[in-house]
Parts: sequence; structure tokens; C-alpha cells
Amino acid sequence: MQATAYTYDADTRSGSVLLDDGTPVPFDAEAFDAGGLRLLRPGQRVRIEVEGAEDGPHITLVTLQTF
Repeated sequence: MQATAYTYDADTRSGSVLLDDGTPVPFDAEAFDAGGLRLLRPGQRVRIEVEGAEDGPHITLVTLQTF
């Protein structure tokens, strides 16, 4: 799934993305580390993997979207 980076805190390696419908979804350091990134800037397009849609999506991976 694709999204847009919305916030990112380099100290905690966590932040949030905006889904294409505008819904913000947080991610934790574990999801950020799984993607192998070192930095994320708001506005970058990212690819995310999500689990558990029943109680709200939980992001398990954040990486840059490549074409």
C-alpha cells in the first residue's frame, strides 16, 4: 500500500503517514527499522505494509516508494 510521510521524529524513529484518503496512521520505530531507512521527510511517498484492519491498521514496514 502507498502513503505519504506526514511526521517523523528522528530521536524516536517513529511518526505517521497519510493514507491516500487523508487518514493519518502512526508507525513505530520497529516498522521504520524494518524498512532499512535512515531518514524520512514529510511529503515523501512511501510504501507501507499493514496488519490488523479490524481495530485500526498497524504499520509493520515503512520504506520509500520506488517506481
